Amino acid sequence: MSEIDDLVSKIMSQMGQSSSEKSGTATTIPTSDDNHSALTAKDYPLYSKHPELVHSPSGKSLDEITIDNLLSEKVKLNDLRITTDTLRLQGEVAADAGRSAVQRNLQRAAELTKIPDDRVLEMYNALRPYRSTKQELFDIATELRDKYNATICAGWFEEAAANYEARKKLKGDN
Repeated sequence: MSEIDDLVSKIMSQMGQSSSEKSGTATTIPTSDDNHSALTAKDYPLYSKHPELVHSPSGKSLDEITIDNLLSEKVKLNDLRITTDTLRLQGEVAADAGRSAVQRNLQRAAELTKIPDDRVLEMYNALRPYRSTKQELFDIATELRDKYNATICAGWFEEAAANYEARKKLKGDN
């Protein structure tokens, strides 16, 4: 447990916070669709410049995520995960900083937050060479698009299917 405490303390000190400094009061939970002006590179890092925009999947504010609250189970492990909104907001910052590749990665990551972890691992395993047929990759793309509204990730699987076919990396090609 000491290693975990040390790690969390280090993270909290990097964030400029400690559990004794923060009160744990709840804040309004904005989303990327709420009214906020477009973020710029000057808004980085979000957790210190705009802590009101960063929250856990259950809506807890950064102030509420403390070791004490974790130990007392007021904060669950799920509360330590990043949200779709935070990733999209970070993408806005990346775009303004001229980091379009980082923005695209953050957009893809935002889509993946909606998919259960086990399914994400299965999907990525399907991307390994010789693991999937072209149709299986297209089926995953359809699932991503239709079930999770993950259009960026769906396009990635369609692109992989075409590239694997051209390079003879599909199941049965080996």
